[in-house]
Amino acid sequence: MDTQKDGKTPNLSAQEKHDVDKSQPPRAAVLHEIIRTQGDQELERSVAALWWSALAAGLTMGLSLMAMGLLNSRLPDAEGFKVIASFGYCAGFLAVILARQQLFTENTLTAVLPVMTKPTLNNFGRLLRLWTVVLVGNLCGTLLVAYVMLHLPIFDTKTDMAFLDIGRKVMENDASKMFAKGIVSGWMIATMVWMIPSMESAKMWIIILITYLMALGDFTHIVVGSAEVSYLVFAGELSWSDFWLVFAGPTLAGNIIGGSFIFALLSHAQIRSESGPPKQNADQQPDPQKLKK
Repeated sequence: MDTQKDGKTPNLSAQEKHDVDKSQPPRAAVLHEIIRTQGDQELERSVAALWWSALAAGLTMGLSLMAMGLLNSRLPDAEGFKVIASFGYCAGFLAVILARQQLFTENTLTAVLPVMTKPTLNNFGRLLRLWTVVLVGNLCGTLLVAYVMLHLPIFDTKTDMAFLDIGRKVMENDASKMFAKGIVSGWMIATMVWMIPSMESAKMWIIILITYLMALGDFTHIVVGSAEVSYLVFAGELSWSDFWLVFAGPTLAGNIIGGSFIFALLSHAQIRSESGPPKQNADQQPDPQKLKK
């Protein structure tokens, strides 16, 4: 097949060239602007709106603990079945993200990009306000749902034991492992948030893929993990000091570093390095409708 000097396929009609351009994935700068705009809108929300959404998200994230416990209690104890039970971890993330509720680890990317784009004291203040309200709301929700799951006669004994085993598994890590796994978890959530705008039609599968890998790798997440570990505290197997110092503190720091200081910073640096709009093809004709304006 003959090709043009510029290497392009010859004899394409104007409509076919338009179809080619339309089929191209969005540039990284476009994804950056979509997420930055979403983050700016979140930063503008009132404290009350953020609080109630974050509290709802914390309660909803209890679905992850619930689903994993139910699957673990009903599947055989063989190691291979843990691979199936790990799918339960996705339940809370699916519900929270599809319902557009406030999840702290999403905001380690979404709300950070406006601050990186315009690093003013006012924007830093808005970010700290959002992070504080959303984190407290998420934790209150997860602690409440863990307390209810333990003390109300909802589940059978085998399922209750499965909930305890999930928390014990998390606490097998020391503080340094919590921190390191938290970095990976924060980076994975930020990756998921970055991917979704370019693949809205596959949004559900992106969420399942990323969160399922998090479950398989036992990576620590401040919101889901707070439900898992606080269940141990309410059951009398763990002290609050261990909850905060061994789990929550290191995991929170890791999530923020992985989401904000690694993924968000690198993604923003990539955009800052790009200069100017994309180059137009020589054979691309300007839209006559735009020229008239």
